[in-house]
Amino acid sequence: MDGHGEMGLIGEHFDPGFVGRMREDGYESRRTQMKTQLERHENVILRQENDKLRAENDLLKQAMSTPVCNGCGGPAVPGEISYEQHQLRIENARLKDELSRICALTNKFLGRPLSSSGSPIPSQGLNSNLELAVGRNDFGGLNNAGTTLPMGFDFGDGAMMPLVKPVVHEMQYGRPAFVDAALSAMDELIKMAQMDNPLWIKSLDGGMESLNIDEYRRTFSSNIGMKPSDYATDATRATGLVYLRGLALVEALMDANRWVEMFPCMISRAATIDVLSSGTGGTRDNELLMIDAEFQVLSPLVPVRQVRFIRFCKQHSEGVWAVVDVSIDASQGAANAQMCRRLPSGCLIQDIDNKCSKVTWVEHSEYDDRAVHHLLQPFLSSGFGFGAHRWLATLQRQCDCMAILMSQDIPGEDNTGITPAGKKSLLKLAQRMTYNFCSGVCASSVHKWEKLSVGNVGEDVRVMTRKSINDPGEPHGVVLSAATSVWMPITQERLFDFLRDERMRSEWDILSHDGPIQEMVHVAKGMEHGNCVSLLRGNAGNANKNNMLILQETWSDASGAFVVYAPVDISSISAVMNGGDSAYVALLPSGFAILPCISPNYHGGRNDSNGPLVKLETDGSVSGGCLLTVGFQILVNNIPTAKLTLESVETVNNLISCTIQKIKASLP
Repeated sequence: MDGHGEMGLIGEHFDPGFVGRMREDGYESRRTQMKTQLERHENVILRQENDKLRAENDLLKQAMSTPVCNGCGGPAVPGEISYEQHQLRIENARLKDELSRICALTNKFLGRPLSSSGSPIPSQGLNSNLELAVGRNDFGGLNNAGTTLPMGFDFGDGAMMPLVKPVVHEMQYGRPAFVDAALSAMDELIKMAQMDNPLWIKSLDGGMESLNIDEYRRTFSSNIGMKPSDYATDATRATGLVYLRGLALVEALMDANRWVEMFPCMISRAATIDVLSSGTGGTRDNELLMIDAEFQVLSPLVPVRQVRFIRFCKQHSEGVWAVVDVSIDASQGAANAQMCRRLPSGCLIQDIDNKCSKVTWVEHSEYDDRAVHHLLQPFLSSGFGFGAHRWLATLQRQCDCMAILMSQDIPGEDNTGITPAGKKSLLKLAQRMTYNFCSGVCASSVHKWEKLSVGNVGEDVRVMTRKSINDPGEPHGVVLSAATSVWMPITQERLFDFLRDERMRSEWDILSHDGPIQEMVHVAKGMEHGNCVSLLRGNAGNANKNNMLILQETWSDASGAFVVYAPVDISSISAVMNGGDSAYVALLPSGFAILPCISPNYHGGRNDSNGPLVKLETDGSVSGGCLLTVGFQILVNNIPTAKLTLESVETVNNLISCTIQKIKASLP
């Protein structure tokens, strides 16, 4: 068919809308083609960019695997470097830059220039001087026959004592400075712990050792600056054996909760606020912590010492450990806390055998003593308050307690009517009672106490109040606390024996109604008969008239003595004795703390009072006189929103005065 025929055929069947549809189809086809071309172009560009990034990544990997030293041009570290190591190098460079910017501020507090290397804590040892110091210290390496059970005093599931989360203040210098301060403090601790060292001067009776300040200043430079002119120095050292392996002791010291449980009468609160360096190889070796803590003396006349410090742990050889503290922020502290600087302090621990270890404890601090009552100033300045022998004596007593509690046969113990689970629960309840008593006497920040100023109350008596709400371990309502400390011209041992003797209780306890007291349960907590937890029953001749028992804990050691008690409901304590949960037993503790001390008018070797002068014995105990702290906590109203009346304050004040008068009148 010719072309004209074809055109004719097309014309016969021509559709007028066909051209429009063809145009639309052509437009869509061209748009699809352009879109496809653009996508192909973008894919080419992305592929090129991907190849470029891959090539750059390969170059970076090659450069990371073969780093070059800027100083010598040679390889910096042989072998392949992981991504984590590369990130650590970047972080290290950033820290170096940060350290250089704040070096001037840091020098103000440390008193000497810092190294700007920013090196992390070494894993093989602190330095050569430290290794040599250990060798000269009778702390040679001993065989470490495995591990022991971890140290713990909660007697239950987890930590029992509530800890207040501290307010995290702005850090004043970086981690390299902390590391530098920790290494220097560890070196100082080792040297100060050496035996027969000229740093220490023994007293004439061979008892307590005092620091030779001149020798100390020649030997060491301060890590926290010069001592303020109005600050006093307290530096003591003590050595003894404890029935605990070194590793278990280290674990307890590096855990803030267990540390508080080990020293409940010395530490009111502690919390780890930062882990600056974790241990090496899953151990505590080279672990560096930042800790907030409150240290206390069981007297309302001594303010709590609120301190922020770093704690560094180091294993020097097999079975030989050291734990050291040093303040890092001396300017921080609450308004009611005593300003204190903790210079390098801590302990050296050496395993003797698979049961015990040798501990050398060093305590060194500088504090503002202007807020301390004049009655307690000799107590602190003589080293009795926060001295090394007090820490060591407390540690020894707690370790003896653990050994006794794990023993099957305890002489003198009477557990009639109590199951093994009940014994554990009873001890946990007594632990809480002791902790709350110390909190009420020392006014720590654990409880929100409000101090009261009442005209009829003596200036040496501190009265405080707080509201108890939603706490199953306390009765609900308004709680009133009153405490004071007085000088007693009698030895610690005689006063302790008098106060713990249930046969003499009616002589001083005006709430016993002059009735007989009977001991129902006796749980030993030490080799000494007076270290125990007991249940006392009043009006033993007619039990139907009284549905209350008295839970009491007593102990005595070279650091002091303690008698604390609280009335408890018979039904509640019966459940505890059968293994029930002691957390729901409501109690408010009262009691006594006995502190060994010299006469309040003793001045540098002469005694101006009629009271006897304390003599420090070779075993660390004292004789001649003591300080007695009396504390009461009373529920004055079972409605938490009720207002405190003046009559309630006068009642608890009279209770303290009458109790002290009765004690003095009953003693020969």
